[in-house]
Amino acid sequence: MQPADPLPQSSASTPVLSREARDYLEQIATSDTGRIAVRRAQAIADVVAGFTDDQDMRNGAALLPLLETGLIAEERAPAVFGDTAARIATELVRIGSLGLSGPRQADSALTANQAEALRKMLLAIVTDPRLVLIKLAAQLTLLRESKDAPVAERERIARETRDIYAPLANRLGVWQIKWELEDLSFRYLDPANYKLVAGWLAAKRADRERYIEEVISQLRTELARVHIKGEVAGRPKHIFSIWRKMQRKGLSFDQLYDIRAVRILVDSIADCYAALGVVHSLWPYIPGEFDDYIATPKDNLYRSLHTAVIGPGKLPVEIQIRTREMHEHAELGVAAHWKYKEGGKRNAAYEQKIVWLRQILEPADREGQETNDDFLDRVRSEVFEDRVYALSPRGEVIELPKGATPLDFAYHVHTDLGHRCRGAKVNGRMVPLNQPLANGDQVEIITAKQPNPSRDWLVPSLGYLVSQRNRSKVRSWFRKLDEEQNRQQGRQILERELQRLAIHSLSLAELVTEFKFDTPEQLYQAIGEGDVTAAQITGAILRRARPQELPSPIPRKPTIATKAPEGITIEGVGDLLSHFARCCGPVPPESIMGYITLGRGVSIHRQDCVSLKRLQQEHPERLIAVEWGSGSDRSFPVEINVRAFDRRGLVRDITGVLADSKINIQGMNTVTDEADGIADINLRITVQDLEELSRVLGRVQGLPNILSARRKA
Repeated sequence: MQPADPLPQSSASTPVLSREARDYLEQIATSDTGRIAVRRAQAIADVVAGFTDDQDMRNGAALLPLLETGLIAEERAPAVFGDTAARIATELVRIGSLGLSGPRQADSALTANQAEALRKMLLAIVTDPRLVLIKLAAQLTLLRESKDAPVAERERIARETRDIYAPLANRLGVWQIKWELEDLSFRYLDPANYKLVAGWLAAKRADRERYIEEVISQLRTELARVHIKGEVAGRPKHIFSIWRKMQRKGLSFDQLYDIRAVRILVDSIADCYAALGVVHSLWPYIPGEFDDYIATPKDNLYRSLHTAVIGPGKLPVEIQIRTREMHEHAELGVAAHWKYKEGGKRNAAYEQKIVWLRQILEPADREGQETNDDFLDRVRSEVFEDRVYALSPRGEVIELPKGATPLDFAYHVHTDLGHRCRGAKVNGRMVPLNQPLANGDQVEIITAKQPNPSRDWLVPSLGYLVSQRNRSKVRSWFRKLDEEQNRQQGRQILERELQRLAIHSLSLAELVTEFKFDTPEQLYQAIGEGDVTAAQITGAILRRARPQELPSPIPRKPTIATKAPEGITIEGVGDLLSHFARCCGPVPPESIMGYITLGRGVSIHRQDCVSLKRLQQEHPERLIAVEWGSGSDRSFPVEINVRAFDRRGLVRDITGVLADSKINIQGMNTVTDEADGIADINLRITVQDLEELSRVLGRVQGLPNILSARRKA
């Protein structure tokens, strides 16, 4: 027994494929392998042709099995099937290799959450949303062909179809594909009940069809008599949907009201209620089976009138009445049919993907509507970039925020897995824990026996954890440690940060006051527990960096130097060359002072610079007030030192971090001690301020084999 209402095939007068594609299929259909691939290519293209006139989609659908079997080279495909079709088919081959059906599906159904995650991932991994529609067509073709496959293979394909693809077809509104996917899956997975329902339908099909025609005829006549313009059509019911409703409501086949169903589409809301009056004047309605979703729309804004009546011959008939606008909204809008059929939590971003994907099925014939290419570009840029879907080694799908890392993945799977994480493999290759994941990546977490999170994971600028929830898990772990150990760790972190930035002028008391603590021990405790991060310490330094009192320079008439470095204002003397002292390399907003040299203009120093203090004792009259200017696009030179165990690619990794951070390198010198294998790398870079310097040093410190990364005092 075949499922009802098969997909319409393309007519001979309207070729499904381009002439070049058809000619190529004829050329390769000379062997058994070629004939099988050609039959599958034509079958998939015919399914696609049932819901779109897009020639590229149909050509791409036909090209898919040829690429999969190697019957056409990827390089030749564009010349035969077209560039767009070749790109679509190539992407489909890549999607097919992601293993959406894991080993767990061989003998058991997916959980609801897992099936939903797989459907979301399928939507996310495509670069062209049309691929989802072709994927559905390919799955339907595979399901049709599997009737002759071994039982285990047929059931695996049917289960995958039922759990993933049929619900997705339902959400996209590709109803004809959805019905056949469900009915065939039901047939393969539960053949006894399938044959039972099919037998009931077959025994009464002719009578039911004649009955529906009689109801439609009476409705059309009565609507015309009262001058209501409306379209009246029967709504086919399918084997799986009948069985599901029987199970859900505990009804027998004869108790189902909507085995016989009709839909009326009219022009206005007033016509909806007028048509309802016509229906109820013709036949008595069944109490408890009337719903007014126009006066009281569903939460998802679905609107329609639903009623059930005792029709001719005292048989129940379900009737839906809605305007054409309501029907379009129900079929294409966020109030899609699947929302009230499936229920579930609202996910605005995911719903918007569904809405736009469904609009692809709508012909672009309305005035002012976007062209197909423009529309697809907008979908790619605005819809498919909000989430990342990664796979565990067992094929489980983990939904993560965009930019999530392997460490986010570990904490999402289980908090203890995150605490014990020491490394990660992505697609079989070792990667840094702060490397962003891409859709479809397979992630394997390498763990230690004991949990030992790093406080560096809490620093946002280092990029280890995108999720604030995961950072909270790390903080919670540190809070549970011994208080004295946390205080010691916090003190070490604070001293290390001050040394790394070469800050000597800021007192501990100022930092305690800045963070609103009463004692240094409370500050150490907060740092040790992760409540205060290194980034926040840097921010406090920025806020507390204030000019300190030095002996007043010789009074001069205030002027502004015209040749000062960009971002510097010099008071007292005009038209002097200036430069930053290399002994201390001041960076905003550190307090600075100028020293008038002999022959080299004004040298700009940090106020706590040791060299400046010596010059102050020798020539106090040469000191001059200097302030940071307000230039928005300014940078300042600073020297940093990086110590690391030497390894291949060390310098490349360091310069790569600087390049990613858009940091300019003015000079670099590397010396390696052969005895202990430690490399000393001195770099002269330019930064905008102390905050950027802290961020860069933190990223360099996070590289493998790095012992320290700090500013040279």
